[in-house]
Amino acid sequence: MASIITPAELRTALNGVSSSLYSDAVLTEIIDTAESVVGNLLVKWNAPIDKHKHETSTITTLHTTKPHKFYKGQTVVMTGIQAHVNGSKTVLEVVDELTFTITTSAVTIHDWYNLIPNGLASANDLSQYDDIAPVESAVLTVSLDVFKARTSAGSSQNGLDFVPAPYILGRTIQNRIVGMLGAYIDVEALIG
Repeated sequence: MASIITPAELRTALNGVSSSLYSDAVLTEIIDTAESVVGNLLVKWNAPIDKHKHETSTITTLHTTKPHKFYKGQTVVMTGIQAHVNGSKTVLEVVDELTFTITTSAVTIHDWYNLIPNGLASANDLSQYDDIAPVESAVLTVSLDVFKARTSAGSSQNGLDFVPAPYILGRTIQNRIVGMLGAYIDVEALIG
């Protein structure tokens, strides 16, 4: 939702690219992509949800792929799951470090349902990093790279001598921003 930088800030960094050529909606989509890349490296309390089941018509059990660190009574935001599970929910019970239950609206009871792609349970979001200059710089850097990848032929860039450079959004994108993020990096995000 473009919370770290705004479309106007990205437009300025792109030397005032025309709003008639690239609307705020397009730039917001680019920023959302960049925030996803940077956000995956930052410390935040979230856990990917790989499956869920409805034990009763109002109680849903969620299974995460890593320890969730949530506690009973905590409000957690669910995204990427079925509509009746998405949104802010209160943790009803912590079954174990990978499983917890929430209350949902009345639904059909079913056993484990695998989620592809994984959903996400978050106790916070990227808004905690508003006005943190290194994070803003990292998001802006990745946003510029995403913009270049969308607008460059073959998603690569040429040097001044017209020799093609490597793919803009290659594996090195994270390496370029890790130094900027320093103390805000979740070390677990770098493992694996």
